[in-house]
Amino acid sequence: MATVILFHSICGLRALERDAAARLRALGHDVITPDLYEGQVAGSMDDGFALKDEIGWRILCERAEVAVASQPASAVLGGFSFGAAIASHLWAKRPKTSGVLLLHSIVEIPDNARDGVPVQLHLADPDIYEPAEDVAAWRAVADRSPIALEAFTYPGVGHLYADASLPDYDDEAASLTWGRVERFLGGL
Repeated sequence: MATVILFHSICGLRALERDAAARLRALGHDVITPDLYEGQVAGSMDDGFALKDEIGWRILCERAEVAVASQPASAVLGGFSFGAAIASHLWAKRPKTSGVLLLHSIVEIPDNARDGVPVQLHLADPDIYEPAEDVAAWRAVADRSPIALEAFTYPGVGHLYADASLPDYDDEAASLTWGRVERFLGGL
């Protein structure tokens, strides 16, 4: 089974991440969910962006690096929305990762991405935070990169459609996502 490092959304460590971790642990995976906001939780996306800005990107990345320092170099890196950006930051520093799980966000693909590293993307279509032209440009870069991308889009859902606590939640899309994530991790 895989070791999975799963980073929280812009709103902080909440039920979304805890429930995802519990789901994956029930399948036998070792899952950690670092709390980069150190207990603070935002009540809305706007409040989450303000909290992120208050703490600062550099500090958040440092906290993430400390949180994963004792984890295997092969650990799967994943995150929800903003958490995917944190996973991407670490991916450049942890090229031996056995997989990358991008939930609700596209990210920069590091120059040192290992040939064939499995990457799974789950994205709303359209997504208010990931404009269609950005997604198309990202997919073109991903197609030229050495990664093994598996991308799924979910038409007509909101950005954080897998978060049951938000109006964006879509049960059908969330169920499809988790089934695909389970298959992805089971294949590593």
